[in-house]
Amino acid sequence: MADIKDLKYTAEHEWVLVEGSVATVGITAYAAEKLGDIVFVDLPKAGSTVAEGKVVGEIESTKSVGELFAPVNGTVVEANDAVSASPELVNSDPFGAGWLIKVEFTELPELLSFSEYSALTGD
Repeated sequence: MADIKDLKYTAEHEWVLVEGSVATVGITAYAAEKLGDIVFVDLPKAGSTVAEGKVVGEIESTKSVGELFAPVNGTVVEANDAVSASPELVNSDPFGAGWLIKVEFTELPELLSFSEYSALTGD
């Protein structure tokens, strides 16, 4: 995984790794910490169309249920089956093995830099 300072971020606490026309998406360590122990993850299936800013999945923890928002318009090319089987990966390795979906996109919207996201969260 790339250095977290090289990733892009959303105000909804997702991180985005851009590789060519594919965006790998996960939730930040900040979001994982706020959610608490994650016990269930519902992700879109490969082939699903997603729209920027729209809910595409759910992340359930012992504290609450959070929504996963699409940071880009596109088509899901892969969902992380390992996270579906072991949701705790999102807590233990949010920037690595805990990634959620990969989306093929045609245009990358304006996303936050690491410093902009840090300012948003107060970290």
